[in-house]
Amino acid sequence: MEPTERPDIFDRLMTLPGLRLLEPFYKKHKAVLLYLFFGGLTTVISIAVFWLFRYPFGLNELVANVISWLAAVLFAFLTNRVWVFRAPTKTTGEFLRQMASFYGGRVVTLLIEEAMLAVFITWLGFSDMPVKITAQIVVIVLNYFISKLFIFKKKNA
Repeated sequence: MEPTERPDIFDRLMTLPGLRLLEPFYKKHKAVLLYLFFGGLTTVISIAVFWLFRYPFGLNELVANVISWLAAVLFAFLTNRVWVFRAPTKTTGEFLRQMASFYGGRVVTLLIEEAMLAVFITWLGFSDMPVKITAQIVVIVLNYFISKLFIFKKKNA
């Protein structure tokens, strides 16, 4: 945390008895830990929405995946910009550019995920949920690097 930033809810949680012991590790690795936390929640959202549209609604796995992607990326964008990378914007235009670059980066990993689903589920007939979960692991790693290196990179002062 930079000295001028106010403590967020996660910083305040680390001051609770019992968690203070972990505070030095948390401060050193905060962005990665929060990315893993919110990435995990994003993955849960993606898998749950995929399952919902795949089974109760009976949609094709590739269509269900695009719908789950929309829900997950919206959640990921908001949590990444506010807590993980702390990347506030000053203008509406700056916000829209940030959002467009975030979604643009996520489109790349959506295409990778769709290809994985098409090959392993549609063409090879593997079970859909294990393939979806495996694809999510690949996607979460790629998305971290895309976000850190291109979308929410810190500007030089």
